[in-house]
Amino acid sequence: MAQVKVYGLKENLNPVKERFSEIIHSCIVEAFKLPIDKRFHRFFSMDQEDFYYASGRTEAYTIIEISIFEGRSVDSKKQLIRLLFENIHNHLHISPQDLEITIFETPKSNWGIRGFPGDELQLNYNVNV
Repeated sequence: MAQVKVYGLKENLNPVKERFSEIIHSCIVEAFKLPIDKRFHRFFSMDQEDFYYASGRTEAYTIIEISIFEGRSVDSKKQLIRLLFENIHNHLHISPQDLEITIFETPKSNWGIRGFPGDELQLNYNVNV
């Protein structure tokens, strides 16, 4: 399970949302070995007056927050981060300087999915990668 939130300026994010989702999903599938049908992405297209960022960033500045079950190795999380920086830069031309990624990892018991606590779900994939 990976829940993804993407924040960016409306005029920059809206035209590329579908491609952005494809890139993020392919990186998560590769790094975490998730099944291809496990895509849960939300985009928050912000107005300029609602989205503040530090100097040295451009209007392409984008924040990606990924919530996952605990259990992934440090190496798989680093691989995901590297894949995201590389693929987003190569396909959307967003500089790594304009991209911030945070992975939030919580116990399965903190999730509620399909009527069950997450630690009671039967998963068809391994979390410990």
